[in-house]
Amino acid sequence: MTSTAMSEALRRLAEIATRDGRYSVDAYVFVQQSLAYAQFELGMGRPRPFGVDEDDDFENPPPEAHLTGQQLCEAIRLYAAELYGLMAKVVLNSWGVKTTSDFGEIVYKLIEVGEMTKSETDRREDFDGHYDFTEAFQRDYKISILEPDDSE
Repeated sequence: MTSTAMSEALRRLAEIATRDGRYSVDAYVFVQQSLAYAQFELGMGRPRPFGVDEDDDFENPPPEAHLTGQQLCEAIRLYAAELYGLMAKVVLNSWGVKTTSDFGEIVYKLIEVGEMTKSETDRREDFDGHYDFTEAFQRDYKISILEPDDSE
């Protein structure tokens, strides 16, 4: 993606965030990045081939890149923990995101403006109540201490 295309995408997300007013633009960007993380790093869903637009060929549509609300919530949890560690809850809260239901609100705003798609069976409620942020990001967090290397 060129820097111009990235700037345009970020501008669109900023407009969505400003219009909606509940979540920071960072929350929208993070949810989109989490979807890519789920597809490419965790192997969830099947990502659309790079450079293929879904409208390119109606007779031979690209592979489905769909994740369920539950799968995306889990990918978001893993991605947030990887990026922010013990600060994940604080970071998400600072963006206005307090529960997994907020992820659903963000996803459905992105669907509404054409930045994401949904299947016929998807519902906004699919994101409700998957985990408590304190438990997911703080209580179960494990700190590993590396043993000193004796070879030095």
